[in-house]
Amino acid sequence: MNTQAMYQPPKGRRAVVVGGIRTPFVKAFKEFLKLDTIALGVAAVQALLERTPVPRHEIDGIVWGGVILQGLAPNTAREIALDLRLPASVEGMTCTRACASGLQAVTLAAAAIERGEADIMIAGGSDSTSNAEIKLPQKAVHALAPLAFGKASPADVLGILSQLMPITDILPKMPKIAERTTGQVMGESAEEMARRNQISREAQDAFAVQSHHRAAAAISSGLLREEVAPVQTQGGRWVHGDTLVRAETSVDKLAKLRPVFAKKGTLTAGNSSPLTDGGAAVLLMSEEKAKALGFTGLARLRSWAYVGVDPADQLLMGPALAMPKALERAGYSLDQMDYVDMHEAFAAQVLSVLKMLGSKAFAEARLGRDKAVGEVDPQKLNVYGGSIALGHPFAATGARMVTTMANELHRTGKQTALLGICAAGGLGAAAVLERCED
Repeated sequence: MNTQAMYQPPKGRRAVVVGGIRTPFVKAFKEFLKLDTIALGVAAVQALLERTPVPRHEIDGIVWGGVILQGLAPNTAREIALDLRLPASVEGMTCTRACASGLQAVTLAAAAIERGEADIMIAGGSDSTSNAEIKLPQKAVHALAPLAFGKASPADVLGILSQLMPITDILPKMPKIAERTTGQVMGESAEEMARRNQISREAQDAFAVQSHHRAAAAISSGLLREEVAPVQTQGGRWVHGDTLVRAETSVDKLAKLRPVFAKKGTLTAGNSSPLTDGGAAVLLMSEEKAKALGFTGLARLRSWAYVGVDPADQLLMGPALAMPKALERAGYSLDQMDYVDMHEAFAAQVLSVLKMLGSKAFAEARLGRDKAVGEVDPQKLNVYGGSIALGHPFAATGARMVTTMANELHRTGKQTALLGICAAGGLGAAAVLERCED
């Protein structure tokens, strides 16, 4: 360990993860169709407070991640606090960093604690793909604004209507997860990564099957079930667990699926993460406050890092830069990690990043190092599966990963875990967790 590079928080304060919980992750437009982003956040935080009964008047604030925000109530964090009737003093702030939003919320909360601004924070994220708002084209907004604001007279109506022609120009467009700067959807960028890094269809399918099998085994053993709280839908139905994990899937089954993003491509619905609804919440405290209230710290956030890359150049490669930076800030090397947990946007993306971490040429060109970061032991990687199997409610994934790794470190007595997340806009995120000493 390089002790010279070890992170030391201001004033010697450390933030610890005390608990975490999430809703079931379900396929978009299914069981959680009528639960919007705020409702999913409320469900996650309510379950967290029931599992870890911290005095509500002791909570300083909520930091919440969101990608698909509600237009008329974009500060999801504050809405969660109000809906749960937490004390008015519990402030709320919502952050957005695409798929890394949940981790961003957790690290913002940890930073606030370590700076002495707070003692108890709730952090997490939620997203409802089912309730993504469909925007009117700006042409229609500009033309109809005088009517909406009562500034148009009856005589103006015909003129306004004439501005809306042809009608095809004002029809709502289907939302797409596309880069504003390149126009590419994320799957198209991942196809390019697969081609450039020579990631085969067979390797992608095998990785996806492993994700499902590991997730299914963790659910069957009860380890993942403990992290999931049941949610009652508006129709009165209870959803008790994740609905996307396929214990029976196989490479042969996935091989029959057609490519999704390119006619002769390698990415399919089977080796990509599905559109998902869900929320996840994490409770963080200062070490002193946790001890005073009788709570057990599970893990500390040793370090974190966020990076940007050119979206036109391997959009999802960010973790290959963020993970080494987080390791360096923590004073660790990759081979000292007991676990590595990577967000699985696509199997091709994870396999590409792993290849980059093991590449001396990549380290020289992109990291300014004379040797590779290192190879990741497959037995340490995504030990309970990942987003391909569990699903990916964009802003909830980071909080899910923190919860799972904190629990695993505490349960096993192992010391360290490295998290890595790719995100739209050419962003990468990473964090190092350390087990709290008993």
